[in-house]
Amino acid sequence: MTIERLFQIMAVVLAGTAAYLYSAGYNDLFFVVSVLAAVSFFLSIRAQVKARNLIREARLAAELERRENSDQA
Repeated sequence: MTIERLFQIMAVVLAGTAAYLYSAGYNDLFFVVSVLAAVSFFLSIRAQVKARNLIREARLAAELERRENSDQA
C-alpha cells in the first residue's frame, strides 16, 4: 500500500467520523476531526505530486545524460 493510498483512506475515515460527530452535536470534536481529514487529504495529494516529480526528474536526467553521450560521440 502506498503512502498516498493510506492518506486517502485516513481522509475518508476521518470525514465519516466528522459527519457522525456533527450529527451527534459534538461541534468541537467535529472541527478537530474535519481539520485532520483535510490535512490527510492534502498530504495524499502532496505524495502523488512528489512521486510524479521524481519520475519527471529521472526522465529529464536520463534525457540529459543521453544528449551528453550523443554529443561526445
